[in-house]
Amino acid sequence: MRIIDKAAEPGTTSRALAVHARTLELYRQLDLTDSVIDNGHKVPAVNLWVKGKPEARVSFADIASDLTPYPFIKMFPQDEHEKLLIQRLQAFGISVERPIELIGFTDAGDRIIAQLRGPKGDETYEAAYIAGCDGARSAVRKATGTGFPGGTYNQVFYVADATASGPSVNGEVNIDLDEADFLAVFPLKGEGRVRLIGTVRDERARRAESLTFADVSGQAIEHLKIQIEQVNWFSTYQVHHRVTDHFRKGRALLLGDAAHIHSPAGGQGMNTGIGDSINLAWKLAAVLKEEAPEELLDSYEAERIAFARKLVKTTDQIFSMATAEGKIAELIRTRLAPLVIPTVTKVGAAREWLFRTVSQLMINYRDSELSTGKAGEIHGGDRLPWVKAADNYGPLSQPTWQVHVYGSASTELTQWCAARQLPLHVFEWQDAHATVGFARNALYLLRPDTYVALAEASGSPEAIEVYFKDRGWDGWLIPQ
Repeated sequence: MRIIDKAAEPGTTSRALAVHARTLELYRQLDLTDSVIDNGHKVPAVNLWVKGKPEARVSFADIASDLTPYPFIKMFPQDEHEKLLIQRLQAFGISVERPIELIGFTDAGDRIIAQLRGPKGDETYEAAYIAGCDGARSAVRKATGTGFPGGTYNQVFYVADATASGPSVNGEVNIDLDEADFLAVFPLKGEGRVRLIGTVRDERARRAESLTFADVSGQAIEHLKIQIEQVNWFSTYQVHHRVTDHFRKGRALLLGDAAHIHSPAGGQGMNTGIGDSINLAWKLAAVLKEEAPEELLDSYEAERIAFARKLVKTTDQIFSMATAEGKIAELIRTRLAPLVIPTVTKVGAAREWLFRTVSQLMINYRDSELSTGKAGEIHGGDRLPWVKAADNYGPLSQPTWQVHVYGSASTELTQWCAARQLPLHVFEWQDAHATVGFARNALYLLRPDTYVALAEASGSPEAIEVYFKDRGWDGWLIPQ
């Protein structure tokens, strides 16, 4: 395996910041969660500003303390995130090769033949598969010809990393609702460190390449009462809303921004790319180790493209509504939103739905060919619910197939799992299990990415046998 990057050095600036609960849950498998938490900034609330005053505060406190071990949003910039991942790769003896550029590749049916260019010249490299994590201008996507339909927002976005002070530099997210131009202050770890993200659409947008912080700082100073002490870096960019037609074409696969891009609303981009990677990683590993047939890779596109399309549509609608022009739009932003949002979020069900959505806890693969059955309220394809009292996420630290039983496991199931070296974890029954939807004594077969593959009320191991045989995997994934 080789990881190549045409950039000579890792990035030193970034636009992506937010790390959501589902990503932190999945990162436990890679022993990354504690590092992200220790080096990031925990955001307790979002404040909505109108006419230079904070008019509404939406607190995350107690919204999700029973939903996930990580009931918050963590601010951890993408460039720092990248450094952490590089360090973890190095611990496994893997280095990112720089600067190596992909010039092109051929899918030969049984292998990929890639043309690479680096400091030592051109070379040809053969691999079983190629995974394009190479951004919005992906060379891998262009080579596959899968297309990238969508559009581009009229607004020019800017991002500034600064040291500042003032009432909006309070460790929380602060968003200005006054004008059609978006403006928000995101806290970073460290005294007075913030990230300003905003848009412009007037004559300044037509000279985006020459735009400076001085051209946009007045709005931040006036509307969010922020005093800028030092600007560490400033950049402008345009944002698109696009999803590729296919996440997989033959032996080429697309992930992250190479497959989908959208507005920064909700801080979903980086988390979605990480979700793509984790979904694909265990499947690709199983195929390469000949533990599963190649058809398993078909489920990657089927599971991830539906979510990507929904996400792009949703973030586009939210961003378009937040930046719409006209008197009605202004009335909604400045009068209705500060009243409605705090009122709605006082309702428990609404607060929970909001957190589940933003944190990506709601993602499920119920329609996947890898998902089947129902036991209690839990379907095949669901994220395994977290039980605070039992911390049933402990066994998920290893990316392996495993079986969970809440209550008692039959002797037959215990012996069957032991004979096949399939980890079985039994949790003594308690009311909390029923509260989150588990059925007593049912079995839940978990995929390596911690989603439920099979939910079987009977608790019989025969259901697991049928699961793998129906997919032609008997003898592949479960050792005999």
